[in-house]
Amino acid sequence: MRTTKLVTISLLPELLDEAEKLAKEEKRSRSEFFREAIRRYIEEKKWERLYRYGRLKAQEQGLTDKDVERVLDEFRRQGQSPSGH
Repeated sequence: MRTTKLVTISLLPELLDEAEKLAKEEKRSRSEFFREAIRRYIEEKKWERLYRYGRLKAQEQGLTDKDVERVLDEFRRQGQSPSGH
């Protein structure tokens, strides 16, 4: 049974050329290149959502960016991560 799905996408020729050049430089197949690009995009969006959530929660608590930086610095000095692990 196939573990991947075949998809078709449309790209501007210039974008495809650029992607193929990079894939070749990195000795990757076109599929590997696009899979990695999609993985990175998804990861970036997850971080953006997390930062947005954190900013919202900080605002709800009346905290400024400087307050948040101070708290994080305190955790770092104590050798702890913000999650307590």
